[in-house]
Amino acid sequence: MDKSHEVIIAGFGGQGVLSMGQIIAYAAMIEGKEVSWMPSYGPEMRGGTANCIVIVSPGRISSPIISRFDSAITLNQPSLDKFEHAIKPGGFLLYEISTVITPPTRKDLDILAINAMDEALKLQKKQVANMILLGAFLERRPIIRPENVMSALKKVLPARHHHTLPLNEQALQIGRAFASQSEVAASFQP
Repeated sequence: MDKSHEVIIAGFGGQGVLSMGQIIAYAAMIEGKEVSWMPSYGPEMRGGTANCIVIVSPGRISSPIISRFDSAITLNQPSLDKFEHAIKPGGFLLYEISTVITPPTRKDLDILAINAMDEALKLQKKQVANMILLGAFLERRPIIRPENVMSALKKVLPARHHHTLPLNEQALQIGRAFASQSEVAASFQP
């Protein structure tokens, strides 16, 4: 990666939005990159709005406060509505299709819709939906190496949840497979 990459991850509290950003940030630090992780969330524990901006750069980051992004990962309709137009032309938009009624309209973006929640339920653990999305994101925008995601996840997850690491790794691989297969990705478009 020779330039910085700015991503917004947005959804409802409880969907793993902030932890997805933390995982990216920790993995980038493992790789020796400069990182900014800036969370923003409402006062509610679950169900309120939540988003975080993550900047990964090979050099110094001038400001963590930005309004235009290289990529967006949106986990619900309000987040898609809010951030679709904040993505730079030629950027990447990844969204959770099960929570979106009105799909994005921009034609100047790489857009991928995935039913990560459905796939997570097949794994019998809805909490890994964010890892499926993260895997898909990293397949299309490899700003960090997937093997470092697992090292980062060990730091983010409390020790009492480390038994879920193999399942999280499987979820990451499922997301990567969806994003790498254009015919699979196309089948998830509304």
